[in-house]
Amino acid sequence: MDFGGGRPGAAARASTAPGIPVALEQLRARVRELEPELVALRRDIHMHPELGRAEIRTTRLIRERLEAAGLAPYLLPGGTGLWCDIGDGDRAVALRADIDALPVTDLKDVPYRSQTPGLAHACGHDVHTAAVLGAGLALATLPAARRLPGRVRLVFQPAEERLPGGSLDVIDAGGLKDVDEIFALHCDPRIEVGRVGVRPGPITGACDRLKVILRGPGGHTARPHLTADLVHALAKLVTELPAALARRVDPRAGLSLVWGRVDAGSAPNAIPQYGEAEGTLRCLDTDTWREVHDLVHDLVQTVAAPYGVSAEVVYSRGVPPVDNEEACAEVLAAATLAAEGEGTVVPTPQSLGGEDFAWYLEHVPGALARLGTATPGDLVQRDLHQGAFDVDERAIGVGARVLAATALLALVRTSGSEDI
Repeated sequence: MDFGGGRPGAAARASTAPGIPVALEQLRARVRELEPELVALRRDIHMHPELGRAEIRTTRLIRERLEAAGLAPYLLPGGTGLWCDIGDGDRAVALRADIDALPVTDLKDVPYRSQTPGLAHACGHDVHTAAVLGAGLALATLPAARRLPGRVRLVFQPAEERLPGGSLDVIDAGGLKDVDEIFALHCDPRIEVGRVGVRPGPITGACDRLKVILRGPGGHTARPHLTADLVHALAKLVTELPAALARRVDPRAGLSLVWGRVDAGSAPNAIPQYGEAEGTLRCLDTDTWREVHDLVHDLVQTVAAPYGVSAEVVYSRGVPPVDNEEACAEVLAAATLAAEGEGTVVPTPQSLGGEDFAWYLEHVPGALARLGTATPGDLVQRDLHQGAFDVDERAIGVGARVLAATALLALVRTSGSEDI
């Protein structure tokens, strides 16, 4: 599949079929009109970040803008997040944005810096929200002109940062009912603005959370032989478990266990009775991810047993890898070329980062692509989940145009006709 300068397959051919170029130009023009408003909305959301399932203000802003456009959003039962349909017909595709922020302090010196201490949009969800809203407002101009061959569902999802993810809230509430395909973009500060990274097949990794609790009788550090040296056992577990896992699975699975917190004891001369370690376990391969739960339980007991401590494993299933359906990835590539021009589609590697968009793909075909947010020539590294993270705001218009074109081409493709 060629995602470079050449046009990839049937979806790209559909972008030049009768009637479609006119609709695509109408979408591009409408997004250009909306860009100042979308940037302002993104900054507003950025200044007022809200954590997962507490996105009350953010949800209200989205709902009010959709209602002002004459649309009828449906609020999720939990009170945050919503979806909204545009157009009519049996065929439907969805565009998804996540709306929650992170418990990270905003370190940027900008006018739109977070006004909520300890919270920030450090993953670009504010950009995702503005892009999907912009795509939806643009697409809402097509039904009147009879240029939208089906329905588009805008999904504004809460709690992506909370495993196993707010996508399950949407699914449980019926948000995928009658949806044929689903698409999304995710900010990528490694890609220059104006470009979109597309990859068929797996594009993210699985992500689970692991907590191991050790317990022992405790004692004096002068007499470790008369008790169970819990701190030593915890240290062995922290160092040996990742290595043991790596030797029990296929190395091509990309399994990675990294600890983020280790805690035990309160005095230098007392062996504690309790200690724990927490981390994330990530994996590139879906089959390995489904099997690793039992392996972790077995290996923890094996490592802890020689030291006379008891071990409790709290294994929290997170998300599987996002596995892009090839034809849907082709639609994203074709839409990017149609909306932004030649040379704007770039290949992108699979990441170990987790994304709960994966749960949608357990139910319907779809694809996620990476939206470039880096300013060309900028030497400052702005990685995701860091307090200094920011984007080149031209990415908002790019994202809105690409998603609007994606929805149109996906509907044309699933209709069995290349005309509208």
